[in-house]
Parts: sequence; structure tokens; C-alpha cells
Amino acid sequence: MSNIQLTKLSNGIRVVTCEMPHAQSATFGIWTAVGGRHEPQRLSGISHFIEHMLFKGTRRRTARQIGQEVEAVGGYLNASTTHDHTAYYGAAPGDHFNRLSSVLCDMYLEPRFAAADIRREGSVIAEEIQMYQDEPSDLVQELLWEELWPNHALGRPLTGSIESISAFKRDDFLSYRDTHYQTGNTVVSAAGQVRHDDVIARVEKLLGDLPRGRRSRIAKAPALPSKLRVRIIPRETQQLHVAFAVPCCSLHSEDRYATSLLNLLLGGNMSSRLFQELREKRGICYSVSSNVSQYEDTGVINFYIGLDARNLEKSLGLVSREFRRLREEPVRTAELNRAKEYAIGSSRMSLERTSAQNSRIGYSTLFYGEVVDAEESHARLRAVTAEEVRRVARESLLPQKMTMTVIGALPERTMIAAWLKDSA
Repeated sequence: MSNIQLTKLSNGIRVVTCEMPHAQSATFGIWTAVGGRHEPQRLSGISHFIEHMLFKGTRRRTARQIGQEVEAVGGYLNASTTHDHTAYYGAAPGDHFNRLSSVLCDMYLEPRFAAADIRREGSVIAEEIQMYQDEPSDLVQELLWEELWPNHALGRPLTGSIESISAFKRDDFLSYRDTHYQTGNTVVSAAGQVRHDDVIARVEKLLGDLPRGRRSRIAKAPALPSKLRVRIIPRETQQLHVAFAVPCCSLHSEDRYATSLLNLLLGGNMSSRLFQELREKRGICYSVSSNVSQYEDTGVINFYIGLDARNLEKSLGLVSREFRRLREEPVRTAELNRAKEYAIGSSRMSLERTSAQNSRIGYSTLFYGEVVDAEESHARLRAVTAEEVRRVARESLLPQKMTMTVIGALPERTMIAAWLKDSA
């Protein structure tokens, strides 16, 4: 797209912008290629902890001033940590872009890491950890990742554990940040009422002192389980919470377009097969969904179902049936076209928002080294054939390769494993 420009500065920072002439706002983001999978076990949770700490004050601004300066003009700030990256971003009216970029760059470049703030925020994150532990629908997903990648950073909670975060010292934060928060890991993005040359000038001025460095390396993900794995966590809950996953391609694979459509066909929206069969047609669950989680070297399609224990066997039978149908039968043209139009239409609508454009161009630059044109992606989706979807299904949708976690009151521990083996 002609309104997207990407420049690599002399110090190694990549700056990408999307000018949206009709937008009244501007979104600004700073992306760093470090997350939970970069952490040694002793520092489990430190990427997420650092994300919190960047909001706790800099040499120029207190924590209160950070929030007030942007909110005073109607803007907002936020951040997120994943296993492979951390993002800091915010939005404000376009005529306050300089204010927004100043605050975010100050946070990124010169956080205080005051000892008192570390102690206080450690207590906050401990509460966050306990909140997830108390919420079965969150915990079951966390435990699924642990089963998928045991003894690897991908399988550990992004928050860390109460034990790991309570052992962090100030020097751990400084050393980890110095190692990873540097130019080779950093992408700056901006979308909306912005001009590329102006953004370049702002980044050169505000992040010119960011330490130079190369992209952080990752430890290769181990192979996903090749045999059925089931973990049951007994707990007195009103519902069973069931999460399961099957292998799929990485985010660099040419099969990612077919995999995206396969996910939509299965559980990606209200029209999907599992939603229609389990909830709408039979009424045996309230919540059923699927999504794709992909990294540079691995990926899974993961599913969640919340249901009464009496409906578990029937539900898994329907899941297995749809897996088999997608492996053996070509998707009908009308159904495949609906999935394509949903993916393309939702993408086009989201890209009217400066926040969505900012996320797209920042993520794409961080992991692909360029901005993948939206219309090119849409064309690739349209070109996916029913046979490609079936091939991907044959490689992924195998019950014997499924990894599953269950939280709730389930009397027969062996029932799931034995039944799924029979239904493969």
C-alpha cells in the first residue's frame, strides 16, 4: 500500500508508518522482540514484570504523570506481553502525537526500576497470578501450554510464578532489559494522522540513545507431542473446562492461509461447525471456540469448551467427527467461500481503525521484516483451495496427536484417553 512506509535508521531501529489522511487520531507503538520464551527458568515472568515496570516512572515522569499526560487529551496507554514479543502502545488525537510519542519513548528508554516500585508491583502481579489460578477457563489454557511444551519456556506462564517473581532482584531487571531492549530488537510503528518523515524525526530524537544490539536469539521449540496426552485437574466446579490443541504450521509457513481458514471452519466464529453443532443444534455447551497460535518455529490450533460433565463424551465425539470430515471430505465451495469472506471482511473493517493498522504494521515488521500488504494477504486467502484445506486438516486434525487439559469434577480419569484413541 502506498500509504505505508518502512525505514531502517542508522542505529538499527525500524520505523514503519501508515498514513491515514481521514483519521482524527494517531496510534503509536514500540515493539520489542522479547517475551516469555526468551526467559531462563530462574527469570520466569520477568518480561511481563518489566512491561508493568515501564509504567512506574522514569527520570522525567512519575507513574501518575505518565498516565495523566496522555489521558489529559483523551488518549490512552497500554501494553502486552506474549511469548515472543512485548508491545507498548497508545493513541491520542492526531494533534497530540508529539506528546504521545514523547511519553512512550521516555518509558521505553529510561524506566526507573525503583526498588520500592518493584516490591509494590510484585504484589500486584502476585494478585494477577492468583486471579488466573482462580479462573478455570484461564488456568486450563495455561496448563495446556505446559503440556504442549514441558520443560521449555513456551510452556511456562507469562506471569511467572509467585516464587519466581518474588526472587527477582533489581539487577535482574536492569541486566535483562539491557540485553534485550536495544535497537536490533526494536520496531516503532505509527498509524493515523501521521507523516512518515515526522515520525522518523521523532524517533531519531527520542530513541537516539537506545543501546545498539542485534536481534535476540530464541531456543528452538521442542517437537510437539506425537501421542495423545490428557491431563485432568480435579476441582469442584459447576462446569468442566476443556482445552485441547493439535499441531499446525509456524507463522512463516505458506500453509498459514489455509490453516487460518481451517480454524474458522472449526470454531473461529458463530458460523463454525463446532459452534453450530455443539451449541446451536444440540445445546450441550455455552462456550466453544478455536484459534490459531503461531510462532516463528511452531504452532497449534487450540480449542476451548465449557460444558457439563455429562456432555463431555458426546461433545468430544462431535469434535472427532468434524476432524474426520475435514480430513476426508473436501469443504463445500459455499462454506469455504463464507470463511474466506469472513476473514477478508473482518480484516478490512478492522483496518479502518488506527489501532488495528498500527498493530498490523508493527507485528508484520517485527516478524517478517516487511509489511505484508493487506490486499496481498486477502488474495492469498481467496486462492486457498478445498484440497489445500483438506491437506492441512490431514496433517493437523488427528486425535492421536491431541494434547488436552481438563479442569472439573470428572469421575473417570481414563475415559477420555481410551475413547479418543478409539475415535481416531
